Amino acid sequence: MCWVPSHQGIAGNERADEVAKKGHTLGQTINMTVPHTDFFENIKTASMKEWQEEYLVDNQTKGRLYFELLNRTVKSTPWFTELVSSQIGNLVRYVSRMALLRRLGVLFKQQVRYAGYDDTIPNLMVKKETKVLCQGITGKHATLHVKLAVEYGTNMVGGVTPGKGGKKHLDLPVFNTVKEAKQATNCEASVIYVPPVKAGAAIQEAIEAEIGLIVCISEGIPQHDMVKIKHGLLRQGKSRLIGPNCAGLIAPDQCKIGVMPGSIHKKGCIGIISRSGTLTYEAVQQTTDVGLGQTLCLGIGGDPFNGTNFVDGIRLFLQDANTKGIVIIGEIGGGEEEKAAAYLKKNNSGKGSKPVVAYVAGLYAPPGRRMGHAGAIVSGGQGKAVDKIRTLTAAGVTCPKSPNDIGSTMLNEMKKRFLI
Repeated sequence: MCWVPSHQGIAGNERADEVAKKGHTLGQTINMTVPHTDFFENIKTASMKEWQEEYLVDNQTKGRLYFELLNRTVKSTPWFTELVSSQIGNLVRYVSRMALLRRLGVLFKQQVRYAGYDDTIPNLMVKKETKVLCQGITGKHATLHVKLAVEYGTNMVGGVTPGKGGKKHLDLPVFNTVKEAKQATNCEASVIYVPPVKAGAAIQEAIEAEIGLIVCISEGIPQHDMVKIKHGLLRQGKSRLIGPNCAGLIAPDQCKIGVMPGSIHKKGCIGIISRSGTLTYEAVQQTTDVGLGQTLCLGIGGDPFNGTNFVDGIRLFLQDANTKGIVIIGEIGGGEEEKAAAYLKKNNSGKGSKPVVAYVAGLYAPPGRRMGHAGAIVSGGQGKAVDKIRTLTAAGVTCPKSPNDIGSTMLNEMKKRFLI
């Protein structure tokens, strides 16, 4: 007996010749739009009763049964032969094509590269044209610092406060969401002045909107929020985060995103990266006073889970032709200074290397006591300032004993290398 498929399923107990007598056309007999899997599933369902009488159908015999059934059907219905032949031909071509793609994938696996978080490091190099958005713009602190940023010359293009979309604040448009703001302003950076309980969600919203540079000033964000954000950050290649709990960043005379005082900065040739806010200003003032100035100042914050670390900033400065020297401001706790030393030892040695000066705060801090930042704590004998200084010195970094000597030390190093 041969079972003939129709576009309603299977023509139950009708033989192929009986179907033909009723005037069924090929188009009526089989619906060509039915997926192949459904087609053969119908054959199986209609024929299972007959086949169960002859075979014990299990996972090992199903495949053989289907092909045997298909063979009987082909022999009894000529039109089915042409149909199956064409479909088998399509299947063979598909399998061959997939096999070729798999082989190509293996051959070129090492050459295929996807964008990752490291690819967002260039986003840190802001300039006068950088369009900046403010999340939480109608708040007290945001209002103050956005006003100062505009006065400095920063290209502020709008702000976000949920529920206040459509209004204006400081003569800037306010939007309900970051996505709306980006569509309307094409902003490239966002600064966040949001209370800590909501700051994590604000960072996540900016990441989802694919804002190129996110600067989070907020302090006290729960660390479990930052763990989730850090996990997501490292698995994308569009957004770069600075902070949280940081002073922000500034390209002197061009763009100020954060809380640092613009008046002490001067356009020059020194790149500064710091975990400490106040000591950043000290390093800035001194490099300004000795006539060196700054290319870019990065306040990365002192929290243990932040978006940008020393290695990221150092990599940026080593690749920047305008940056002739680097100042690092570290502190006790964690292992970021040691990682920076290892990177510098590998990538900034020999001819053409740039002078690096580092000051590590907390030399006399008592063990076990947190000093200002969530990450500034000596615990289990690790994270001591003396160990960090020793590691940095071994990597060729000059480490002054007092923060008062940062500027003069850098000036001397620049003179030794005939860079000024």
